[in-house]
Amino acid sequence: MFEIEYEFREQDLIHFNELQFSKNDEIQHNIKKNRLMVPGVIFLIGAFYYFYYNDVQTTAYVMVIALLWALLSPKIMMLDLHRQILKSYTPKEKNDMFGKYSLTIDPANPKYLLEKSPSGKNKMGWDELLRVEYGKGYVYFYLNLTTALVIPVETVTKGNLEEFSEQVEKMIERFGE
Repeated sequence: MFEIEYEFREQDLIHFNELQFSKNDEIQHNIKKNRLMVPGVIFLIGAFYYFYYNDVQTTAYVMVIALLWALLSPKIMMLDLHRQILKSYTPKEKNDMFGKYSLTIDPANPKYLLEKSPSGKNKMGWDELLRVEYGKGYVYFYLNLTTALVIPVETVTKGNLEEFSEQVEKMIERFGE
């Protein structure tokens, strides 16, 4: 019987959502645009002050603001994303989501991945799982394009995650549609 136990934490939820955020081309385009266009406009205002008023001090302040905007706006957006992610769940949903998880592949009933989580027990058919992906410090069992079981390598307390993941991949190939 293949089994792993791990803990899913708030930081793991944030990590997965950041990963999804970084893969979204539209959002990345908007961040790039924000990072380049706004400082560009601020730079033009600074150039206006320099060439029209010959005001070096104000121009320097405006250029520093443009530089800070370009450097800090992506970080501020990510902090806002963290806040929005955590705000989108009720305290009950958080209690049901964070904590100890157990995933089991039972050889006697190999048609399902059995999950025991803070919200209860769940059976997932292999056709419900799309793929297994490996990331830096994480393994993801994707249920659809935007939802996955996120397994942080550092919190695995029981079982061999590498063997388990390989077995899940085989089961998805064998029983998945």
